[in-house]
Amino acid sequence: MRTLTDDLGFQVELPDAPVRRVVSLVPSLTEAIAATTPDALVGATDWCTHPAALDVPRVRGTKNPDLAAITALDPELVVANKEENRELDVKRLRDRGITVWVTDIETVPQALGSMRRLFTGVLGWDAPEWLDEADHLWQESAGRESELAESEGTRGVVVPIWRDPWMVVGHPTYTADLLARLGYEVVVPDGAEGRYPHAELSALDSTDLADLVLLPDEPYVFTPDDGPEAFTAVPTRLISGRLITWYGPAMVEAAKELPGQLR
Repeated sequence: MRTLTDDLGFQVELPDAPVRRVVSLVPSLTEAIAATTPDALVGATDWCTHPAALDVPRVRGTKNPDLAAITALDPELVVANKEENRELDVKRLRDRGITVWVTDIETVPQALGSMRRLFTGVLGWDAPEWLDEADHLWQESAGRESELAESEGTRGVVVPIWRDPWMVVGHPTYTADLLARLGYEVVVPDGAEGRYPHAELSALDSTDLADLVLLPDEPYVFTPDDGPEAFTAVPTRLISGRLITWYGPAMVEAAKELPGQLR
């Protein structure tokens, strides 16, 4: 056995051999594992929608996982995330004798580093090609977008994640860091604090606050008929929620597609 420390500082005992039975409680990591060693993924949550053809037993949601179902799958490792999953559920799994590795990701570099450690150190696999490509693309993108920001300036964006009541992306979040690397500063009204604060629509729809409103399709499913009509002052743009919130293979797509979509 070997002992490693997860992103939250918890010591995790792991087998010396590569891990071959994994349950993922994080949609991003489910896609990442399925794209790397699909046969090792033995369970995932109902919210794990990628890849589209994923066919593994489901263990309910990210915030209410079926602990008995997870136990029955006999995983060598359960992967979780500080934001996506509840500390209580992680504790209950560990109390059942199940090994859990918790990630903590708030920036693009954290995502790349945490996943590389997960795959090569924790799971004992080779680094996937998509991870090497994501690393290269985001390094390349950082230089390109830095030059663009210097010439054009940074644009302020509001990113709602819910309506009635309205909630928006704040700081520190992976989404805010990713967009900052593309020349867009996530902004919130005065007094709105935290990672995902509530805000009044009138405060969000202000050109004094933002240059653009990005309307993702998750967790709230904004559509052409549901979202844009609420904003009369600030222009809106519908965008893939996966590209701005999912780490994993989505980071490759995000680096390639978002710069063009946001211009």
